Order: sequence, then C-alpha cells, then structure tokens
Amino acid sequence: MTSGKRLREGMARKGLLHIMATHSPLSARLAEEAGFDGLWASGFELSALYGLPDMSLVTMSQHLEMLRSITGRCSLPMIADIDTGFGNALNVVHAIREYERAGAAAVVIEDKTFPKVTSLVEAGRQELARVEEFQGKIAAAIDTRRDPDFLVIARTEALIAGLGQDEALRRAAAYEEAGADMILIHSKSRTAEEVESFVRAWGGQVPIVIVPTAYPEMNAARIRALGKIGMVIYGNHAIRAAVTAMQEVFAAILADEGIHAVQGRIVPVEEIFRLQGMDEAKAQEKRFLR
Repeated sequence: MTSGKRLREGMARKGLLHIMATHSPLSARLAEEAGFDGLWASGFELSALYGLPDMSLVTMSQHLEMLRSITGRCSLPMIADIDTGFGNALNVVHAIREYERAGAAAVVIEDKTFPKVTSLVEAGRQELARVEEFQGKIAAAIDTRRDPDFLVIARTEALIAGLGQDEALRRAAAYEEAGADMILIHSKSRTAEEVESFVRAWGGQVPIVIVPTAYPEMNAARIRALGKIGMVIYGNHAIRAAVTAMQEVFAAILADEGIHAVQGRIVPVEEIFRLQGMDEAKAQEKRFLR
C-alpha cells in the first residue's frame, strides 16, 4: 500500500487526521511514538533549523534531502510543504516527480507568488498568484503524479492577504475545479471564527485542511462539529517545543555554572540511544563483524 493510499484510508476511517510538523528524523520518530496520524515536512521548521527566515531560501534539494532522511526512519505518511512549488507550473512538474519518488504521500502548494514570505509574520509581503496561473500548477501536479492516491492539496492564502472570505471561496472553488484533492485554508486571525465561517460556507466536494497556529482554541471537538475538515496540521510546534526546551536548559546550565541541576530535567543518554536504534546496531555488529 502506498503512503498516499494509507493517508486517504486513514482519513476515511477516522474522519479527522492529526498531522504533526517535523524538521528531522528524530522529531518524526517522536511524533510517530506520540501517536500522530502523519507528518508535515514543514518549510518553516526546516528554515528555522537552518537559521534562515521562511522566505523561499531553503532549496528544493535541501528540503528533499531532509524528507528522504525522515521517510527512511519513520513509517508515518509524509505531507510535503512545497510552498509555491518552487516556481511556475514546470517547476511543479519537476517537484511532484521528485517528492513522489522520495516517498511523500502528499504535497501542499500555496497560491502566493514566488518567492513567498511566511504567512504569520507581522506586515509580511503577501502577494497572491493569479487564479488561472495557480490552476495551472494544480493541473500540472495532478497530471504528473504516478500514484492516483498521491494527494495534491491546494492552499489558498486569500485570508492571510486580507482579501476576505468571498475571494477565498472563489479561489478554493477554482482550485477544486483544477483537480485539487483537498483545500487548505489558512488564517492569521487570533480567533477561529474566520476559518469556521469559511468552512461553513464551503460548498465544494473536497475536504478542508486547517493549520490552527494562530487560533489554538480550535480543538478536535470544535473541528469535528464543522463536519468538513479532514485534516488538522500542527504546523510549527515541534521546532517551537525544541527551542523552548533548549533555551531553558542552556540558561540553567550557565546560571548554575554546571549541569548538575538540569540532569534530572532532561532525558538520559540511554533514551537517545533508543531513538537512534542502538540496540539494532549492536545486534548487527554481533552478527556481521567478524
């Protein structure tokens, strides 16, 4: 069974999938052990890992390299955040071939112009592509995929750009017409009402994806009550949790002038060995090193 089919069947079985962002094989394994349904190969998180702003500075090659590393160490279906598709429709054709070959179950393409600026930054440049141009990108992705279960998810940034619900609905309908399997609606409103209003007004046949970073009160019960959302992505919580932990521990070590106080607050090195698969490596050593 392909990863795309597993993702589709999981949605059909559960109704709502919980997808956790990842920026490394280690964070992916932790998400898998926690019980998430899938992974989000986050452009924001990978940019942060490289110490770069999320402004199309991480290349497709860098993103693919990390995605391959993750899919090689984790069995969860992977949804690749490919921003604007790395260029025009021809770039999308190339990207779909590469991401499907790398083991992705789905891609999300957004309707901003290239290069993009991350959605939630204050006063960021949020320019949208023409609807017809983005329809061409979606059609190119659909035509290129080899696995019919590989999901092509169209993300509209109309609410992010301040263009309102009517424009968001118009764009979403156009992207569904072009063949999109799902519509991701994004919002930077600090409450959930804007997204809830969009979902209630959505008359299309394909399910909705949301990323409730800015409106964290949008929990699973509230999402299920709307009835049209098939997937919720926790888009940057892995990197934010990692930064929180490291900042606290680093500060404590300097304040205490030693590691004695933090020793009980962090996992033992044996837990890292476990996550690395050290027991398996030792067993292979015993079996094959002669």
